[in-house]
Amino acid sequence: MYLHSFRLLALMTLYLLSLNAIAENSTSIPGYKIHHNAIPSASLDSGIANQYRIQRSKYRGMINVSVIKEAPNTTGMSVSAIILAKAVNIRGQLISIPMRKVTETNAIYYIGEFRISDQETLNFTLEVKPEGETRFYTAKLKQQFFID
Repeated sequence: MYLHSFRLLALMTLYLLSLNAIAENSTSIPGYKIHHNAIPSASLDSGIANQYRIQRSKYRGMINVSVIKEAPNTTGMSVSAIILAKAVNIRGQLISIPMRKVTETNAIYYIGEFRISDQETLNFTLEVKPEGETRFYTAKLKQQFFID
């Protein structure tokens, strides 16, 4: 299962690099780092999309979120969290994004799907409460989508 998680992460990383989007897609909060990426679902390999029940379409996007607890002398540990996701488009329309948890051997992450249009820019807001914490933290990202 860890291999599948690695494949999904590698695929998303390759996609982001191919768009010259090399900037770090993460938000630091006390004791944790929230990693977040939004991509068109059509860019996913069909096998990966089927395995994770993600609908591949040029009119669908997906967001992937993971929460890593910082630990000295390590890359950190993946932890469970409550993730509330929403996006706003340029017209001010609010898009609520249901998130589902994916758990694998050494990884926990959350996937959400939503509709996209050509050249649409979405401003995402993630409210994240790591397991065992008493409050939510906010992470934001902005992504423009292109349909070929």
